[in-house]
Amino acid sequence: MESTGENHDETRGRVLVTGASGFVASHVVQQLLQTEYNVRGTVRSLSNETKVKHLKSMCGNSRSPLELVEADLMNQESWISAVKDCRYVLHIASPFPVSSPKDESELIIPAVDGTKNVLEACAKTPTVKRVVLTSSVVAVADFSKVSEKAACESDWPDVDVLDPYSKSKMLAEKAAWSFVEELKSRGDPTFELAVINPGYVMGPVISGTSCTSMEVVKRLMCRDPPLIPKMNFSVADVRDVAASHIAAMTHPEAPGQRFIVTSGNIWMSDMSQVLNEEFHDQGYRPAQMKVPHFFFKMFAKFDSTANRIAPMWGKETVFDNSKMKNILKIEPHPLKQTIVDMAYSMIDGGFLKKSPRYKGQSATAVSTDADDHKSNP
Repeated sequence: MESTGENHDETRGRVLVTGASGFVASHVVQQLLQTEYNVRGTVRSLSNETKVKHLKSMCGNSRSPLELVEADLMNQESWISAVKDCRYVLHIASPFPVSSPKDESELIIPAVDGTKNVLEACAKTPTVKRVVLTSSVVAVADFSKVSEKAACESDWPDVDVLDPYSKSKMLAEKAAWSFVEELKSRGDPTFELAVINPGYVMGPVISGTSCTSMEVVKRLMCRDPPLIPKMNFSVADVRDVAASHIAAMTHPEAPGQRFIVTSGNIWMSDMSQVLNEEFHDQGYRPAQMKVPHFFFKMFAKFDSTANRIAPMWGKETVFDNSKMKNILKIEPHPLKQTIVDMAYSMIDGGFLKKSPRYKGQSATAVSTDADDHKSNP
């Protein structure tokens, strides 16, 4: 166990953030440290300085202390001590594939059993009043289908058509809802549950390690490949996702609800155009050419990633984010700002090579009008 920061008033309670070193969780920790809550974060290993260094550095100007503890999704015992004395648990940790798994159970079992392990520990801890679970919009809609209406929180996709990652997120969320309902049916004391369903999470990277959310921006900026597929993204700014977790943690209307968190949709070609407008004069040449559909279908036969996203070619899945705005009171960041902020953070963090002509974000004026980049595939 490692603690940073000074002792603090505990009247508002302690918040546990699982997977604290991750892309989303790091932002949650950062925002929580500016509140009156005591924050405890779980990491796989305290000795992995690369993954915990940025968390420790947050405490310099924080209003609250940060305590880091080790916990493993598949080790139920580790969660008993992690959850101890916590009032709120933000369960963000979840396995994410670097590549397509050979067997979908490699993703599904850790996601579902890991969620159950955390919830079982919460159920055994009387101080826990509410759990906020991170799910995804992939647990809301099937991206391979086109719908005439915006998908909303009451929607669920057909599990049989989902890829392994999407299936793992959906089954983990359903397991959480079932767990709480089972406790209620037995008359056992239980905690409240709220779920955050973010879109494709982008925005500034503050963690010290690479993450899968960087992949699209990295490929576009590096022209790898130089051709752009006709793909559409429902984007969520990581700062909005973090703020939504914290809002759902205490809002009286949040328990028993799901909350879609997105800023809007953008085609990959338009995303590249945003990057080109911002970084062309700084020595970068983001991909601009669109790949023909027939070529992409041939390529998908030999590339597992292309094969996984092939059914989503040319399809735009729109989500209703009104609950995020009306209940949680989150106004999403403009899409352009999200994309540009992410690219700058990747360059400054060493995840993208720094061009000799690179000026840095402080030297440029970033327009946040994203409406020009939403409509043309």
